[in-house]
Amino acid sequence: MASPSLRLYYWPTPNGWKISIMLEELGAPYEVIPIDIGKGAQFDPEFLKISPNNKMPALVDLDGPGGAPISIFESGAIMLYLGRKFGRFYPADERGRVEVEEWLMWQMGGFGPMLGQNHHFAKYAPEKIPYAIDRYRNETHRLYGVLNKRLETRDFVAGDYSIADMAIVGWAKLYEGQGIERGEFPAFGRWLDRMLARPAVARGLALGIELRRDIATDDAAKKVLFGQRAQ
Repeated sequence: MASPSLRLYYWPTPNGWKISIMLEELGAPYEVIPIDIGKGAQFDPEFLKISPNNKMPALVDLDGPGGAPISIFESGAIMLYLGRKFGRFYPADERGRVEVEEWLMWQMGGFGPMLGQNHHFAKYAPEKIPYAIDRYRNETHRLYGVLNKRLETRDFVAGDYSIADMAIVGWAKLYEGQGIERGEFPAFGRWLDRMLARPAVARGLALGIELRRDIATDDAAKKVLFGQRAQ
């Protein structure tokens, strides 16, 4: 049997889950190459050739456009590429695409980064800075309000189930650690239940789960992740 053409450079984090969920939804064969971000694997020169921002996930498609390999970094760019390649979870019509892209960019530019800062200052920062914690908790709360309002009149954020939903769910499932009370956002809660009930979402979230460790108690990993340098 031939090796899969898709190679996923991955670690089980909310950004990594975006791509594992999508590949599971597509049913596309793929090879997983773990990138242990707590040990600095993201700084390996070979990895930097495909992900110059030293972040995972990244994807290599050996059967790219014209049959030639292509590498893609940034989770949103990977999802758009796979949506075009397979013609699924990303509408073919321009109005539908704009709607999906709006919510994908909302996640990429706001929901992910703000929730990431929430996690950092509330859980990982060596000094608990009340202003920073309040700043990101408040913005997290605002963003969940935006998401909840959007979902009050629809099952998914952008028409049919799409890459926008896949991009959001990995961050959203961690709502408790972000200081969010689910009961305050009932439409969000119903959406989250729908998402987590999908078998492909469950498989994507489970990929490599045994590799996860508590960074809060791992000083060496924190030095790599938050010092942004290899050790």
